[in-house]
Amino acid sequence: MPVSLLGGATTVLDSVLFRDAFGTAEAREIFSDQATLARYVEVEVALARAQARLGLIPAEAADQIAARVKPGELDLPGLGQQTDIVGYPILPLVEQLATQCGDAGGYLHWGATTQDIMDTGIVLQVRAGLDVIERDLSEVRAVLAGLAERHRATPMAGRTHLQHALPITFGYKAGVWLSMFDRHQERLAQLRERVLCVQLAGAAGTLASMGEHGLAVQRELAKELGLAVPATTWHVARDSLAEVVNLLALIASSLGKVATDVMIMASTEFGELREPFVKGRGASSTMPQKCNPISSELMLAAAKAVRQHAGLMLDAAVQDFERATGPWHAEWIAIPQSFILTAGALHQARFALGGLSVDVERMGANLGLTHGLIVAEAVMMELAPALGRHNAHHIVYDACRAALGRGCSLAEALLDSPEVSKHFDREALARITDPANYLGQAPALADQACARSRSLGYPHQEARA
Repeated sequence: MPVSLLGGATTVLDSVLFRDAFGTAEAREIFSDQATLARYVEVEVALARAQARLGLIPAEAADQIAARVKPGELDLPGLGQQTDIVGYPILPLVEQLATQCGDAGGYLHWGATTQDIMDTGIVLQVRAGLDVIERDLSEVRAVLAGLAERHRATPMAGRTHLQHALPITFGYKAGVWLSMFDRHQERLAQLRERVLCVQLAGAAGTLASMGEHGLAVQRELAKELGLAVPATTWHVARDSLAEVVNLLALIASSLGKVATDVMIMASTEFGELREPFVKGRGASSTMPQKCNPISSELMLAAAKAVRQHAGLMLDAAVQDFERATGPWHAEWIAIPQSFILTAGALHQARFALGGLSVDVERMGANLGLTHGLIVAEAVMMELAPALGRHNAHHIVYDACRAALGRGCSLAEALLDSPEVSKHFDREALARITDPANYLGQAPALADQACARSRSLGYPHQEARA
């Protein structure tokens, strides 16, 4: 196929081959060129209306501007060429809009500066992006709550340093995953009021071009767009937008943690989980038996990319004086890509976790691989009242070494100890060394995680259907 038919894309975010692996059409649309220009035009129209209400420009001019601007009829190639020359798209955009508006075009962009329009435009896009992320977070939380509820008492091996540690339940593990996304949902709600603020301050941030009406215009513009009024100009105070991308990085990192667990548990040697089966998905060109955990792999890749953008946003927050000489431009890279990648990772998570296959029998078999060694702590705690904790630790330690050396169960090795057999018979030791009897509060913790998640609510209840 000729390259031209594939669109000539150069990144995975707009590649015909990869764009749906790393993003979603919905997220791409929010940050597309057309949507970006539409937001700039929306701000310019809202500014004209706000200024007309306060008498800064004629009401008829504002009406004509609102009626005659048509973002869909902009000359995009010409706008691109002029943007390359100017360095910013607003001047050539205003020139094209002014032509559309006729005489009223002279009142466009009255007293504003380029960054006012671009900053407010990106805030409108961020608002739409956060709506998508919030919805998808809610759906992932609902799926995880379902896993935690169904498997609250499903025993499996808990692992530390990639080795068997103590028994847990799969519901407990899902509850731990769930708690991360619950906190992200709370963080998202909390940051909205900090980031969804209008930007209108003029050339150096003082609103001097609008005289005594400056702050009133700012308030009216905010009202037009449904945004908050900031305490002061944020041309070079970029912490709020940095916070947004860092939240996206946290969400993506949590998805990466879940993906890592799923990938390892889906490996042949573990065999405890499998991503949903779709014919051909995860297939190998040379190994017909393969069914790779593709969604998890994409989630992990996205997590790594968004974390890099979080660092870029922190770097971009270090800006000079009243208008930055370059850090601002880095945001144009980081913000759209972070939203698209995070939305894509959440999409993959909804698919993978929503149809996750849990092999309860394999989890049980893996739990029994060490023939009771995984509950050595339980045995020590049972022996301690009769033998003393220090002595019990040494006896169980020696029994573990003996069991490993002889290839027998921990219970059998313990029976060889006269100190142990004096207090515990074979039946008692079988009970003590049964991993299913040492789950601690794992089921209760799974219940607790689900209860707290329910208390936060699921903004999109249809996700639970």
